[in-house]
Amino acid sequence: MSFAWTSKLALAAGLAILPATAWAQSVNISYLTHWSPETVALLEAAAKDYAKTNPDVSVTVRAVPFGDLLTTLRSQGGADGPTIGGIYDLWLPELARDKLVAPAPDAVASEVKAAWPAGVTSAASVGGTLYGIPNEIDVYALNYNKALFKQAGIAAPPKTWDEFKDAAKKLTNKDAGQQGFGMINSWAAGVVHPFASLLVSNGGDLVKDGKPVLDSPQAAETFQLYEDLIKSGASVPSMATADANTTGPFLDNFVSGKTGMIIMANWWESALKAGMGDKFADIATAPIPVGPSGDKPHSISYSWMTVVNANAGTAEQKAAWDFLAWLNNPKSGKNGASAMSDILMSMGILPSRLSDIEAHKDKLGSEFLSGYVSVLTDAKPFPVVPGGQEFSESLQQTLEALQYGQVSAKDAQATAQADAISILERAAR
Repeated sequence: MSFAWTSKLALAAGLAILPATAWAQSVNISYLTHWSPETVALLEAAAKDYAKTNPDVSVTVRAVPFGDLLTTLRSQGGADGPTIGGIYDLWLPELARDKLVAPAPDAVASEVKAAWPAGVTSAASVGGTLYGIPNEIDVYALNYNKALFKQAGIAAPPKTWDEFKDAAKKLTNKDAGQQGFGMINSWAAGVVHPFASLLVSNGGDLVKDGKPVLDSPQAAETFQLYEDLIKSGASVPSMATADANTTGPFLDNFVSGKTGMIIMANWWESALKAGMGDKFADIATAPIPVGPSGDKPHSISYSWMTVVNANAGTAEQKAAWDFLAWLNNPKSGKNGASAMSDILMSMGILPSRLSDIEAHKDKLGSEFLSGYVSVLTDAKPFPVVPGGQEFSESLQQTLEALQYGQVSAKDAQATAQADAISILERAAR
């Protein structure tokens, strides 16, 4: 299998551990994440491995629900708050503006710029300054149930919107409580990212040159696609509730074979496997269907990074960067992979470090994940701009109103554009 990024591996020999540190006294640092208990246990195990050569540094891991992660980082951003935080890159501009996160030391910054793709590094930076170490990258693909496709007489996944709507219609069986295409509601990224992936696959954008462009003809067609799917009964809002862990009806209906197709990110592979067992073999992935104004399939991509509390003490910040450098170094994991990438891959999440992609190429070539790896090259990053989280939440509310028939596609487009202009202009002041 070919991996688009591996040509840069010569630059990715390894993230250098910071210059040897002699700790004058024991240092306690904390790591805030939103990961599940099983994944937290893996991070704690990695911290114990680190402690073998750094006995004077103690790492405590704490997890909160995804919905509480940003507010926790903000409310506990003082000297006594978490030393390290895992963040969604969309939050970085405002955290950096408010001086809650520290710029990466030169040794870390230079190695990250050599060992990660430029786009991922850029998303972890503000004004050319790197503020952390990237870890996961997530992209979207069409997930579909091969058994339901066979029952409906659909030979292959849809490549165009016309084929997509036709497949959704064939997969819909109201008497059996089966919907053709599952949308998501009640969770901002889950609502917005699939819509945005269809939009960019129709030649449109959410934001261009820092300004919202949801008033474009391509966006109008995407809002109309959603309205068509809802009005036809191919997508049922009551079957769509989810949260950041994909629990609830959205997951349950896809797992139980009540939903034929969804657009979802690679990281939820572990939830699918746990829910479906042997029936996971029925699930396949395909690129996002291309709209009438699009040129090829595109996915929205987004990434995560680890940052260090700018208000932590000098010793704590130094220890935090040293631990993160070790955690992301190819020597900290198995078979040339970093310990961080091993943790990510346990969840079905794509690592973004070039050498980690090479180290995990066998698993990344699986039937499920290969569909995501194949769309990395043409993926478009979700816009990382001040006000980005508020913009995402506002668009979520508009799309949910469209899902529930409270507004038309035309009105949803007008509202989304007006709200986006107000939010981004206010955030840029």
